[in-house]
Amino acid sequence: MPSTKKLLQAAAGNAGGDNLYVEDVFSTYLYTGTGSTIAINNGIDLDGEGGMVWFKARSTGNNHNIYDTERGNGKMLYGNTTESQYTNSSDPWSPTSTGFNTGSDFGGSETQNGSTTVSWSFRKAEKFFDVVTWTGDGSTKTHSHNLGSTPAVIIVKRTDSTSDWSTYHKDATDGVRSGEDLMLYLNNTNPATYLGFTLWGATDSTFTTVGGGNFNASGGTYVAYLFASDAGGFGDDGDESIIKCGSVATNWAAVEVNLGFEPQFVIAKVADRTDPFRIFDNMRGVVTGGDDALLRADQAYYEDQGGANDLIDFTSTGFIAKSELVYSSKLIYIAIRRPMKTPESGTEVFSPVAYSGNGSGQRTIDLDLTLDMLVTKGRNATIENIMYNRLSGTNKRLVTSSSANEASSSTNVLKSLDQEGITIGSDVDINGGSYTYIAWAFKRAKGFFDTVMYTGNGVAGNTITHNLGVVPELIITKSRSLFFSGGWSAFSAYLNGETNPWEYELELASNSSESSSERMNNTAPTSTVFSLNDNSLVNANNYTYVAHLFASVEGVSKVGTYTGTGDTGTNVIDCGFSAGARFVLIKKVSSSGDWYCFDTARGITDGNAGIFLSWNRTNAEVSNSGNVNIDPNASGFEFAGDVSYNYLNTLNERYIFLAIA
Repeated sequence: MPSTKKLLQAAAGNAGGDNLYVEDVFSTYLYTGTGSTIAINNGIDLDGEGGMVWFKARSTGNNHNIYDTERGNGKMLYGNTTESQYTNSSDPWSPTSTGFNTGSDFGGSETQNGSTTVSWSFRKAEKFFDVVTWTGDGSTKTHSHNLGSTPAVIIVKRTDSTSDWSTYHKDATDGVRSGEDLMLYLNNTNPATYLGFTLWGATDSTFTTVGGGNFNASGGTYVAYLFASDAGGFGDDGDESIIKCGSVATNWAAVEVNLGFEPQFVIAKVADRTDPFRIFDNMRGVVTGGDDALLRADQAYYEDQGGANDLIDFTSTGFIAKSELVYSSKLIYIAIRRPMKTPESGTEVFSPVAYSGNGSGQRTIDLDLTLDMLVTKGRNATIENIMYNRLSGTNKRLVTSSSANEASSSTNVLKSLDQEGITIGSDVDINGGSYTYIAWAFKRAKGFFDTVMYTGNGVAGNTITHNLGVVPELIITKSRSLFFSGGWSAFSAYLNGETNPWEYELELASNSSESSSERMNNTAPTSTVFSLNDNSLVNANNYTYVAHLFASVEGVSKVGTYTGTGDTGTNVIDCGFSAGARFVLIKKVSSSGDWYCFDTARGITDGNAGIFLSWNRTNAEVSNSGNVNIDPNASGFEFAGDVSYNYLNTLNERYIFLAIA
């Protein structure tokens, strides 16, 4: 979960006019209801800045609950019905400076006891989102807004009486007309409809509604939600877009949409046929090539995950629409960018947690961050290193010590990933009753770590787009769908003594030394792409792959290299940290050596009491080892001179490492 310090810094920074990021204005937050009020801290200042929160129960069939700060605390609308506004006066929903407080199980979708729930928070901000309310006067009415750009989507609901959720999308079409002339409805599946007159009249400061019950009846009360599109305004330089509302032509076949960013949230509808608004997000699960967690805006049904729902894949540059999303001629969408901030501390992006298994079929482990990749290892037995990725789905796994392709777990050992941690089953690989374990949790973040799912094309020079935002220093790749001996390829800017390093490689599942390779196409990666040759291990035609990219962030992470000094005194590896490394992965590259892993959850201690695991082996944890040992050091880690022979500090041998503060 976000730290209190980070939340306060974000709120203070935004109030002072600092740059905004998508994390400041949008959040998908998952939680389990308790039947009473829950304080949700998602880092969004809804109290000071205003905005809207949309709730939906996932495991029960309750309505969509929608609140906003303009209508006031506890004023709730059902997003999937025509009903008028309800008020919870006894224990209402309310905004806070770091999120919101739920109501006490009002309408079912907020905090029903035991029900899993999703909340989507939209903060008011120029170039992103605005909320406008008014009282109708029966005429055509012009309304001011603060979006700072022309709205691409407007959703209007009458609050004092029954009405549809009237929706404008700039790219809607009925095959003849589009945009200003057409109406869609969030709460039903009707195609884009021509009402016989022009609507909306949106500009960068106003929009217009006509007289009538759904828009501006005399004495009626209304709320409108406005969404920008591709308008810039965010990021380090203030020129990046975090939302795009657009369309793509379809013809009953999968189609790739280039947004210019990787999304975390997409709501989409086939505009010119009877079809619902479908809602996807990366927290509930958009599985690359697998079943996606689906909710419909027009239905109170529970989340459909596990059926034939391979509808969408998120990519580094947008998304791929498939199946029912490409029926007919045009798909319209709203897409919101995934998180984009550079981390300021290691605790934001990495957490090591040691725990004892209990054999339970349903158990939650708190990892204190929203993770994207998880690696687990049994400590006191011969158990494989299991790797899970958010983009491949919770029941898909790879083994770092094996060349086997991606497999599904028959016991669904990793049941869910959310802000509460991980929920696991009873499988011995992750939660056996008599075993101890370590879990290493990684969060994707600019400059630190990125995961890319891609499909090979078998052509040398294939470039793969990534969102690391800087030049990667360590890239680890694996085929998901094709078995190869070796399997895992690792590339680094520090191989071959830093002379033509991208022409060399390592194997993650092996202790072998670096060897010459052309798999990275003899081409150094850039801050946006890496290049592959036609080798099947990384780029076979139509086979799927995963790539993990790491880089150095000042005070957070360090990818680097060092040369061993033997036992000739202390060898300090300065990572630029202020309180030492909490995680260190080391590989000897000039000759054979394991991928040795250390972390503070199991202990990084002075002297020769080394406690290590190897990512390339299934062996149990080794403790009290003088031959494989690192010592703590405030700037990173070190090898003390009192160790007579240390495999990680052998004289004149070259090593690479990944350290996280």
